Amino acid sequence: MTKKRLPYLLAASLMFTGGMTTTIAHAKTPYDGVWLFDDTPARPGVTMAEISSKGDKISGRITTLWYGPVEMQNARIENGKLLFEARNINDKANPTRQWSLSLAGGKVHLNGQIWFNEVLVSGERGSAKDAAQRAFKFSPMPQTGAPIELKIAATPPMGWSSWNKFAEHIDDKTIRAMADAMVEKGLKDAGYLYINIDDGWQGERDANGVLQPNEKFPDMKALTAYVHSKGLKIGIYSSQGPKTCAGYLGSYGHVEQDAKTFAEWGFDYLKYDLCSGEWFYDTAETVKASYYEMGKALQATGREFIYSLCQYGRFDVGSWGRAVGGQLWRTTGDITDDYETMAKIGFDKNGNPEYTGPHGFNDPDMLEVGNGGMTADEYRTHMSLWAMSAAPLMMGHDLRETSAETLDILTNKAVIAVDQDALGIQGKAVRKAGDVEIWRKPLADGRVAVALFNRGTKPASTQLSASDTGLASVTKAENLWKGKIAGKNGLGEYSLPAHGVEMLILSGR
Repeated sequence: MTKKRLPYLLAASLMFTGGMTTTIAHAKTPYDGVWLFDDTPARPGVTMAEISSKGDKISGRITTLWYGPVEMQNARIENGKLLFEARNINDKANPTRQWSLSLAGGKVHLNGQIWFNEVLVSGERGSAKDAAQRAFKFSPMPQTGAPIELKIAATPPMGWSSWNKFAEHIDDKTIRAMADAMVEKGLKDAGYLYINIDDGWQGERDANGVLQPNEKFPDMKALTAYVHSKGLKIGIYSSQGPKTCAGYLGSYGHVEQDAKTFAEWGFDYLKYDLCSGEWFYDTAETVKASYYEMGKALQATGREFIYSLCQYGRFDVGSWGRAVGGQLWRTTGDITDDYETMAKIGFDKNGNPEYTGPHGFNDPDMLEVGNGGMTADEYRTHMSLWAMSAAPLMMGHDLRETSAETLDILTNKAVIAVDQDALGIQGKAVRKAGDVEIWRKPLADGRVAVALFNRGTKPASTQLSASDTGLASVTKAENLWKGKIAGKNGLGEYSLPAHGVEMLILSGR
């Protein structure tokens, strides 16, 4: 009789110690059930864990406010801990991250990471009713339809955006001040038109699901009316995910409703940022569909919107950006105010030139000119690169603090004219030699813009020849930064400062 009872007693003992739970058929782990987390960091906002086991198979998921349910992969018990992996789609080199659950003091302790968000929280047991209440509410997967045909933004949009300088620390007073400064500094006269509110304006939804601004923005209609009174236009920001990049409410599940709200408030521009939406829309088809959903919703409002697709250059966006209603689409991750990042984006990550043209432009992100992290030569390179690329020109500094030097860079009429040329051609390198690159961009009047860049940390010299220009002969040259030329027709030797540029417009045959 003792021999018959021994396996049962051993199995029971192992089930409660967790030592070999997964090897016993039909045994439940001590982690099975619902666990509730109430005191957790807002990002990613873990609310619940649900775990079940059958035989040696353990399955479960972690529910978050940012990413919805995060499924457990390769779940197993080792030394009393429940270990599993979870996908981490923002890090291609490490597509999964290690997580663990442990029991102590009647609570479960969760430790893991999603993207750069560390999770170290404790939770208590819950019920099936609790699980139903905290279950993530999925929205139907959006679908694409016929291409959205829009003929707006014949040239790259120009304006200002709040993110580079202020991040989410913005308010009504600051936005009004930027509109005032846009006019007072002569930036409006130079062609800058949009005052764009980036992330950080969102509050909560009301009983009908209508998104309200937070206390920093007491009256959006009054704000848009004020900006319009200056002869300017105004933009706003959202995400197709549950949360924006700064942790505010996104448009997930409320796309049409939010588009109507933005139109009713009087906005003219929407930046739509994939952010937490990349968890739900992680293939070319679903990302495209999510942008199409908002593009169609904006069109349905009857109000004209510039539609900016912010999805970091994924899935060859330039090949479908226009079809979902977009006029500009990001080609890369975020810019920062340093030469290395700016140069990597501007020279190497500025998108396929074939996709740029009237009504649709590659967007290498906003300008950092005036934020103080680069030298004047580096900022002139920044401005020249964006102009040669037919990129949107969205300033990102505090307009009230625009220095004379910064103003000269940002309001150079000839450089802006290259960016705004009616052909909308994205220039590209025609010759590279060491640290020097020579770029060419044909213009609508038959002239050619040429830029000579020095990517090196020391001064460099280079020769500009007729073959670089694409013209059979050059009869006239204009230097856009210095106002003078080297030689009669601009051909010949140029001395370039470290990280510097010379930019020319050449006439000829």
